[in-house]
Amino acid sequence: MISHDRTQAQWAAGTAAGTFDQALRRHMLRVYNVMMLGLALTGGIAALVAATPALYGPIFGTPLKWVVMLAPLAFVAVLSWRFEQLSATGLQALFWAFCGVMGLSMASVFLVFTGTSIARVFFIAAAMFAGTSLYGYTTRTDLSKLGSFLMMGLIGIVVAGLVNLFLGSNMIQFVVSVLGVVIFTGLAAYDTQRIREDFSESYGRETQSKLAVMGALSLYLSFLNLFQMLLQLLGQREE
Repeated sequence: MISHDRTQAQWAAGTAAGTFDQALRRHMLRVYNVMMLGLALTGGIAALVAATPALYGPIFGTPLKWVVMLAPLAFVAVLSWRFEQLSATGLQALFWAFCGVMGLSMASVFLVFTGTSIARVFFIAAAMFAGTSLYGYTTRTDLSKLGSFLMMGLIGIVVAGLVNLFLGSNMIQFVVSVLGVVIFTGLAAYDTQRIREDFSESYGRETQSKLAVMGALSLYLSFLNLFQMLLQLLGQREE
């Protein structure tokens, strides 16, 4: 009788684990799908604006460019700080709006670098991101300490980048780009593991749909920043 009860308990535990694993895979697939759709929206708007003088002229030829460049920061702040108060629908709407505004900001990339080098760097960034994100999803190593170190490094390169806006040093830009590649590659793994753990903690709750959007946002930012840093290092500029 005891053996029978133990068998039933093991079967129930195995079934629950299998159900959770399936739910986790569906959650991660949703996160990646939202992220990729966001990137597609950003890339499409960036290419459209860059190919239309009537659009990029008023933006990048006037002080409006600073609004376009800084607006994404406001979106990220609202998405992060108002997460609890926003509905799932409102959160998604803000995410798509953010991706659209990022497209306006990223249009300058198509004006500075050749299309061929943009495509080449994009695929390099995609391969690096996929490998490190897969590692973050499958590893049993706790990456939380690595995350703290990477966040400090991120603050450092942001400060260095702001300083270099006034100095215009090619050496500082090179160092920031190299460090940025390392940091954002690491963040891809860290963010993926954090998304997996956040799902585990909220399993069965209504907040999962909102967590999927926020997970997509964090991976979107890691990929986009990795792409930009690689582009500074490997991109070929228009002559």
